[in-house]
Amino acid sequence: MSGPTLLQSLQKRFGDRITGASLEALDPWIEVAPEGLVEVCQYLKHDPNLRFDMLNCISGVDYCEPDPKKAAKAPFQPHMEVVYHLSSTVKKHTLVLKVMLPRWQDDVPGNLPEVPSVAGVWRTADWHEREVYDLSGVNFVGHPDLRRILCPEDWVGYPLRKDYEMPLEYHGIRGR
Repeated sequence: MSGPTLLQSLQKRFGDRITGASLEALDPWIEVAPEGLVEVCQYLKHDPNLRFDMLNCISGVDYCEPDPKKAAKAPFQPHMEVVYHLSSTVKKHTLVLKVMLPRWQDDVPGNLPEVPSVAGVWRTADWHEREVYDLSGVNFVGHPDLRRILCPEDWVGYPLRKDYEMPLEYHGIRGR
């Protein structure tokens, strides 16, 4: 199924839960509202014409310009994106899904944005979601064991956020 045909099919089936797309991008993508993510992913995996049986990776992307002068000229509003790269090992095609989130839930700094877990759709999402949680600070609601996977449990902050400040010291060990 071609990109435009797939997009039309998803829009027809899921309505306003499909919130955007860029089919001309280097990696064409379709945007899904957080509340529709699990249902869309189940469909993509189980539909016999699609069979996206493999979740390659999940990435967290922070669209934030910490420098106020540059932020005023930035072509985007600060937000987080969770990006899902899917493949079909049977049909030999790929797809990129994106979910747009606020940087902070309810615009309260430190209150992590939330998206439903897809660990019930693809088992490998378990580890991918933990990595995005750990490094980018996105809460995957319904995840079976959401905890840090790369940073120590007592680490403060999310190292891949653009406004992250590396601590000068950790448990008496000086960095930098």
